Amino acid sequence: MLFRIFLFLFGFFLLVSGIFYIIAYGNLFVFGSSLFSYISFLFKRYECYYSIIGFIMMVVALYWRDKKR
Repeated sequence: MLFRIFLFLFGFFLLVSGIFYIIAYGNLFVFGSSLFSYISFLFKRYECYYSIIGFIMMVVALYWRDKKR
């Protein structure tokens, strides 16, 4: 149970930090970047993958069944 709570909280931290970087890189639109170049830039940056990894960790923590049941 404690491991699931830690997994959920760490996943939440990764999700929030990944979304922060995605929003922060949104400033590229100010400098005249197109939507395609913005999305391709996001796929090149590893910080943006934190949101995907964090979401998967949170889902695993919520829906993981214990062997005792």
